Amino acid sequence: MSHYVSKVNRSLHYFSMQHIWIIGTGGIGEEYARILHELGKSFIAIGRSEEKAQKFEVNTSFKAVSGGLDQFLSTNPQMADAAIVATGIRELLPACKSLIAAGISQLLIEKPGGLHESEIAELAALCDQHNVHALIAYNRRFYGSVMKAQDVISKDGGLTSFHFEFTEWSHRIAEIERPAEILRHWFLGNSTHVADTAFFVGGWPEEFCSFRSGNLSWHPTASVFTGAGKAKSGALFSYEANWESAGRWSIVFNTFHRKLILMPMEGLFTTLKGRVDVVPMEFDNTLDTAYKPGFYLQTKAFVEKEHSRFCTIQEQLSHIKSVFNKIAGY
Repeated sequence: MSHYVSKVNRSLHYFSMQHIWIIGTGGIGEEYARILHELGKSFIAIGRSEEKAQKFEVNTSFKAVSGGLDQFLSTNPQMADAAIVATGIRELLPACKSLIAAGISQLLIEKPGGLHESEIAELAALCDQHNVHALIAYNRRFYGSVMKAQDVISKDGGLTSFHFEFTEWSHRIAEIERPAEILRHWFLGNSTHVADTAFFVGGWPEEFCSFRSGNLSWHPTASVFTGAGKAKSGALFSYEANWESAGRWSIVFNTFHRKLILMPMEGLFTTLKGRVDVVPMEFDNTLDTAYKPGFYLQTKAFVEKEHSRFCTIQEQLSHIKSVFNKIAGY
């Protein structure tokens, strides 16, 4: 029982309640630990490095298990009800495979779920085979700004159109020490935060055309992206990104009555029909300022099995095949 992380002594009855493993003791794992503690859930944080485990304890006041997931599983631990996989992108698939083999049937997996399509396809197949419910942690779906925008859109009678930009700062990314395979799939591993949010709110494409040009040494398929189409919701959409120019992430939603602007995506601004001034909209962002934005409500929804806002691993595979690969040129 010594490995169960807790600031106070808890009874065996408490541990018989929903118990969660956090796989990964980096910054993301630390955030999940804080939130699970706040939600009153018991958990074990499991990482590979003893150094990271010690840093985890310093930053969170919770102990962590080092030595890696497979070593931990070899000790025949008390089984968890669920696991949150917060490893680096290259370790997502191996960690999920070990958890599925151990009998864990509820997974929350850091986006995008794997390094590329083939890994995500393998994981989706495993989940189907073993009846595992796996969800992708696109935390921007849980932003206060996004939820407020959805509420306004609903009250306005729906969307007429939307636009998003996923420009990445290539001059910064080129300096990052990351494996080439991660950089080659940067749109999937990073930019889909924007595309997923835009399509989650506005509707996934029914049909669209995509165009690309340019290339970067670390992202050879394209550096300039644009496209447009029609969503299943009936709204028209467009997108752009120029990784060799200036820009930032943003989403714009248009209703019959207003324009809603998420730029930055944590904020929400509006321009009413017949006006040109852009004004901030009020919404409750208390949780997005107290914790990493979107994480509290995402974690709460996961542990309470309120999964309607999540992307499943099967949906993610479908989105990659029909939308993301077409945008990025993979």
